[in-house]
Amino acid sequence: MNTSEDRSTSLLYDLTELMQKLRGKDGCPWDKEQSHASLKPHLIEETYEVIDAIDSEDPSQLKEELADLFFHIIFHCQIAKEKGTFDIEGVMALCLDKMTRRHPHVFGDATATTPEEVLRQWDEIKKKEKGYEERKSVVDGLPKYLPALQKAQKVQKKAAKVGFDWTNINDVIAKVDEELAEVKEAIQRNRPEDVEEEVGDLLFSIVNLSRFLKLETENVLHKTICKFVDRFKKVEAELASMGKDIEKCTLEEMDAIWNKIKQKDRS
Repeated sequence: MNTSEDRSTSLLYDLTELMQKLRGKDGCPWDKEQSHASLKPHLIEETYEVIDAIDSEDPSQLKEELADLFFHIIFHCQIAKEKGTFDIEGVMALCLDKMTRRHPHVFGDATATTPEEVLRQWDEIKKKEKGYEERKSVVDGLPKYLPALQKAQKVQKKAAKVGFDWTNINDVIAKVDEELAEVKEAIQRNRPEDVEEEVGDLLFSIVNLSRFLKLETENVLHKTICKFVDRFKKVEAELASMGKDIEKCTLEEMDAIWNKIKQKDRS
């Protein structure tokens, strides 16, 4: 008797039963009125809370946030079941089939000994799957609501797979310099639409630099934002300890404290 497997099955059953009750006649008014579309912002929020939990390196927090995210999967499956389109069993069966098929080096006779070989094999398998034939371009298939930095990096990776890429980092840096120069020229021309376009090109080239350095641009910028917020709060605290109102301070005063804090952080 596999006690662990029986418990997992029981827990899944209990969760689906709970969800049915929440959506049932005597259930929760809020849960009953939800749809796939209305749950989108909550799903996105829960996903980012999982990411925050990963960054916190707190296992108990990660466990809690994964539970919230898992509940959303149960929620969407119950809505689909009510519509007669699919259910949780169908989702799990599809997941099992897809992951088995996409890992022939583990469950079949194929060979892949490096992460790069696995990814190449994964892409080849995906090309044979249902829905892939609708993609007319190498850069098709990206989620519409993917954050812009992530989307830019994924587009560049797709283009790079067919050889549309720089060969060395010096060329990438030169491109960043070129795009920055074009931003300056657009500002001099005082044409807002040109400035917007050139700033976009500059951002795209910086994402390319991050990709070339094997950095995830979204994570890099997130860390910088957190660093800025932390230092700015220290500036506020320092000014408050001096009895000063930050809104009445000059840029020079704030910048002097900022530089002092920056130097301290680096030491």
